[in-house]
Amino acid sequence: MLELCLLGCGGMMPLPHRRLTSLMARYNGKSILIDCGEGTQVGIKEKGWSFKPIDVICFTHYHADHISGLPGLLLTLGNAQRTEPLLMVGPKGLERVVNALRVIAPDLPFPIEFRELREKSETIEMDGYRLRAFRVNHNVICYGYTIEIDRAGKFDVERAKANQVEMKYWNRLQKGETIELPDRTLTGDLVMGPARKGIKCTYTTDTRPTASITAHAMHSDLFICEGMYGEPDKQAKAVEYKHMTFYEAAQLAKDAQVKELWLTHYSPSLVYPEEFIPKAKEIFPAVSAGKDGRSVTLMFEEEK
Repeated sequence: MLELCLLGCGGMMPLPHRRLTSLMARYNGKSILIDCGEGTQVGIKEKGWSFKPIDVICFTHYHADHISGLPGLLLTLGNAQRTEPLLMVGPKGLERVVNALRVIAPDLPFPIEFRELREKSETIEMDGYRLRAFRVNHNVICYGYTIEIDRAGKFDVERAKANQVEMKYWNRLQKGETIELPDRTLTGDLVMGPARKGIKCTYTTDTRPTASITAHAMHSDLFICEGMYGEPDKQAKAVEYKHMTFYEAAQLAKDAQVKELWLTHYSPSLVYPEEFIPKAKEIFPAVSAGKDGRSVTLMFEEEK
């Protein structure tokens, strides 16, 4: 299962009722943070989650509303006696930007490892899950991210027997081990059925609609997408500043055939995003307004 919490859903500036942009995901004892806007630490504390097991922090881009919470978070991780390396992922300039912010957080008991994104799309294999970064269209270099968790097929006794695999190897092959024998190599596909549907969550913000978003969000269980503006008269402003409206996000969700869409990264002028949801539902019915602290646990589908 994949646990997700939208820690903050505001864009540009924090409000009394809305923190800046951040998403936290947890899987198998590991934590992933995407963006770290002002108020991220408060969001984590309110959720009751721990800072220490954060393994990777991904940045969509380096505007202040997406990274301004980082120095304080680094100090908190240091005070928690963390010693394990922390991986950071982001567009070109990542190391320079982070080290500039570390002027106010210079002494940390753990090393930081940097993975700067240079290609239009890049894949990072993590411990049991996969991160896919993909370029979007903002006024600076910006990326969206997809978290994918694969699910192996079921063990197939008949398949194992048909492939003449001895029973003593079955358990090891189920665990993904490759076994070298004098006369053959045994792999999991000799005893396992076809892969089952895994879990997929896509997160993108600060962008115009792009084909890359549709492609990477395709069939996501949850699509978290910016809806900077809900007001119908803000379309021209969305184009000018390279953001999205609720209705453009809803169309992306429809085109990508996702299960559910959460909107986020609201303009400070958008006080009540919920009032514009009904019109967005006309395009994509499974759309709703994200809010600070909104959480979900995505589970593997049960066998029918």
